[in-house]
Amino acid sequence: HVVPYIIAQVIGAILTAGALWVIASGKPEWVAGGFASNGFGDLSPGKYGLAACLSIEVLMTFFFVFIIIGTTSKGAATGFAGIPIGLALTLIHLVSIPVTKTSVNPARSTGPALFAGGEYLGQLWLFWVAPIVGALIAGWFTRWMYEREGIVETIVVEERRVS
Repeated sequence: HVVPYIIAQVIGAILTAGALWVIASGKPEWVAGGFASNGFGDLSPGKYGLAACLSIEVLMTFFFVFIIIGTTSKGAATGFAGIPIGLALTLIHLVSIPVTKTSVNPARSTGPALFAGGEYLGQLWLFWVAPIVGALIAGWFTRWMYEREGIVETIVVEERRVS
């Protein structure tokens, strides 16, 4: 299920960026610039370097995926996941737009970069690597937390049986 999902997201991002390009380019004297593409160094809104941009994208993606897993996992309140997920994504954007223009999703970065071209395409690798690394760390960390939680519950149940 993963590969078709990734392909669908990237196609959707490209189509959306294309639609925005058509709309925005309808304004006289419009200049595309970076077209909301992510970047580091000179392409970063705040001129942040590679290490800072890599760090913030890994960290923001980690927290985003961690929140998604936590609010959609077994035992979480049903029907309310959208609230913490949406608020987290808002906060993530407020923090990281000045640094990288916020990726946390490789597909989101790919669509605009294809239309901006040039250096933005050359820096696209970071906005695939960082979110994937952040998501993997969140997945491993969450699995470790839930496994530890399961171990603790088992120990408590066994202690009650012995007592």
